Amino acid sequence: MKKLMLRTAAALLAAVLLYPCPAKAISARKAILVDASTGRVLYEKDADSRSLIASTTKIMTALVVCEQCNVLDRVKIPKEAVGVEGSSMYLKEGEILTVQELLYGLMLHSGNDAAVALAIWCAGTVEEFAQRMNDKARSLGMTGSHFVNPNGLDAPEHYSTARDLAILTSYAMENEIFAKTVATKTVTIGQRSLRNHNKLLWQVEGADGVKTGYTKAAGRILVSSAVRQGRRLVAVTIDDGNDWADHSALYEEGFSKYQTRVLIQQGENLGTVALFSGVAPEVHVLAAEGFSYAMAEDEQAEIVLSGPGFAYAPVVKGQSAGVAYVLIGGKVVGKVPVTYDNTVEQSKPERKHFWEDWFGG
Repeated sequence: MKKLMLRTAAALLAAVLLYPCPAKAISARKAILVDASTGRVLYEKDADSRSLIASTTKIMTALVVCEQCNVLDRVKIPKEAVGVEGSSMYLKEGEILTVQELLYGLMLHSGNDAAVALAIWCAGTVEEFAQRMNDKARSLGMTGSHFVNPNGLDAPEHYSTARDLAILTSYAMENEIFAKTVATKTVTIGQRSLRNHNKLLWQVEGADGVKTGYTKAAGRILVSSAVRQGRRLVAVTIDDGNDWADHSALYEEGFSKYQTRVLIQQGENLGTVALFSGVAPEVHVLAAEGFSYAMAEDEQAEIVLSGPGFAYAPVVKGQSAGVAYVLIGGKVVGKVPVTYDNTVEQSKPERKHFWEDWFGG
């Protein structure tokens, strides 16, 4: 699954907007809507400019914690996590909560104190945890992001982009603990009753995450996810005073105008390659893996094999035969590796009698 999501992240980085989603005017200064499973960008607006991202930072914080810590561990709250500025779950020094309870405080109530407590528990210091956040960002291909804290308090070297937040969220939603946490609407932790700040969970069909954010400098930021008929879309808006309505409109457009189509089946015969010096004149090539993509009704896909269209024998069944490119509207949107369908030996030249060589026969 991780390999699938990394391929999705790579597709997001290279995605081409082939069929613009004609959503009503989006108020956000920066925005993106992506199909999480295929990586296709359905809408974008200045998606690669770096921005302050406020509490949407906590998506990365929660992901690193979910991957590196046991959510059943009991955490004694350190003094460094008490009285942190901004939104808070009002932790008390010395009280004990589980990692999962702190994750609820982090993602539902946007607790800056919960972020510090989790960072110190996970990595020893906030600085070391921020390094782990940056390591994760690099591994996901988030080239426009850098983190210096786990909660998103404004800092000059703390930033991301709409595209990077979509890459991060598409990956994070494959983590069961993360997904369960951000989809939770309300939870009680001791004397604390927490209600998720993400209104889309109540307002949009299929909404199942992810995180709100706000500072005066950053403006309103919203990262969300919704699933319908097994298909996940992820939306990001930055500096958007009308984010709830904008996300709702993006999802209605994205789900109604695009459907995921299986364009290549694993093992499918994708064509033939001519063979030189083989006992057979050609060999079939097969798709080594499948490929699906979000497409509008009037779009058509074209499959094109790489290379010159010929090979030299011998070739071996299962041997790499290059790649097949998937094009829509003449633009490459993906590729899959291909292999030879069977083994074809090299033909042997006929042996001439010595008198034929002697007399030129």
